[in-house]
Amino acid sequence: MLTDASRPLYEVKANLFKGLAHPLRVRVLEVLAADPVDETPVSALLEATGLEASHLSQHLAVLRNYGLVTAERRGNQVSYRLAYPQVADLLRVARALLGEILQATERQLAVQAGLPVLPEQADAATDASARPAPTTSVPPGAGARS
Repeated sequence: MLTDASRPLYEVKANLFKGLAHPLRVRVLEVLAADPVDETPVSALLEATGLEASHLSQHLAVLRNYGLVTAERRGNQVSYRLAYPQVADLLRVARALLGEILQATERQLAVQAGLPVLPEQADAATDASARPAPTTSVPPGAGARS
């Protein structure tokens, strides 16, 4: 998937983000990023995520397919680690970026909350509460057969 050198870099990047495109996969990567060098057994991932084994297995398969994690089997135990320590850096940068976005959103909401209520907003709120509920009655003659 990520090894196709003939594709433009933006396509390869998009595939990387497809691997990250599920909150539970991001959570798995965060657990692995806590110690990006050492392997984490599946049992620890199950405990940290609260997922059923089958669901965790599916997410780990996606992460393996996109080259984000590697697996190692020792006997009947399988452990995972980040394929690249830079994934931990990516997660840290993403968290910092999201924090800044949320702060900007909070500031925008605070400014909006301080604005005076517009007449249309007040009337719309009043009109909506005073409006009768829609009816589903059949018009006269609509149900009659000739």
